[in-house]
Order: sequence, then structure tokens, then C-alpha cells
Amino acid sequence: MSPSEEHEESGGRWRLRERRRVARIACAVLITVLTAATEAVPGVAAAATVTVSASVGVRASVSAPHARGEIALRFALAQRGKPYVYGGTGPSSYDCSGLVQRAWRVAGVRIPRTTQEQARTGAAVPLGKVRLGDLVIFYHDASHVGIYAGHGMVVVAPHAGAVVRLQEMRWMPIYAVRRPR
Repeated sequence: MSPSEEHEESGGRWRLRERRRVARIACAVLITVLTAATEAVPGVAAAATVTVSASVGVRASVSAPHARGEIALRFALAQRGKPYVYGGTGPSSYDCSGLVQRAWRVAGVRIPRTTQEQARTGAAVPLGKVRLGDLVIFYHDASHVGIYAGHGMVVVAPHAGAVVRLQEMRWMPIYAVRRPR
């Protein structure tokens, strides 16, 4: 074997080891995401699929009932106590639609910035079928939004002088419920 062939072979082994290392890291990240998604709501079952091709390309997917909504909710809950600032999109302050947009972006879904646009995004959901993470739009002019947290509660960035918090939905007239896709 010539020196150039030997070098090429050792480089190929190095690339294969590197691809395997990347695949292991990707699997660890997937497990972390799965754990976070299932811990968001007790009793939620999740499954993962990891495919490693012959070239050691990694493709992974997470499937859990309502996982994205639960991830968005978990993020929003973690923002509690941060101040409301008009136009705020995080990470240190939020307005209502900025909080919702950022939470869903963390869950892997891009939604529009304003409450009125959010009131038209995704699928309409009857109030009786609301799920964790759904957008709850308030007032006839769709001027306020929160993230459904269960048991009649929403996570909201309510108004100037207030902080992100859990609040009962019944204190505001509900205009629509939307489920981002």
C-alpha cells in the first residue's frame, strides 16, 4: 500500500468515527428533547425514531401527543415573572403576542407576530377541545392572546406594569382558540 493510499484509508476511518460521534450527540439531544416534552405534562407518552443511514447521516423525529403545544407551554411557564413591555419579544420582557410567538418558535413552529395575525393562524379549535399550548385569543378585536395551560388557565403577558403569569381565562371574553401547525 502506498503512503497516499494509507493516508486516504486513515482519513476515511477518521471521517467514519467523526460521523458516529455526531450521531451519538444527535441521539443524546433527541433524548433530552423527548424528556423535556414528556415532563411538560405527566402521563404523556412519547416515542422517538432515530435513523442512521449507511453514510451515518442522522435523521430523528419525536412524536408525542400534542408535544409541540406542551413545549410551547413549558417555555411560556418558564417566563413567569418577566415584565410586560409593549413590543417585547424576549428574552427579558414580553408583550402578549411576543410571548406566544417566542414560545411556539421554541417548539419549532413559526407563527406571526401580532395578536390579530395569530388569531388567523393554524386551525380553529372549539373551546371544548382546547389543548395545552393552544392560543386563546381574547376580546372582539383580537387584542390579547395567551397560551392555554389547562384547568381554565392561560399563561399571559397581561399589560404594562404586570409580569408574565398564569391567569384564569374566564376573566376575559374569548374571541377564538387556535392551534398552530
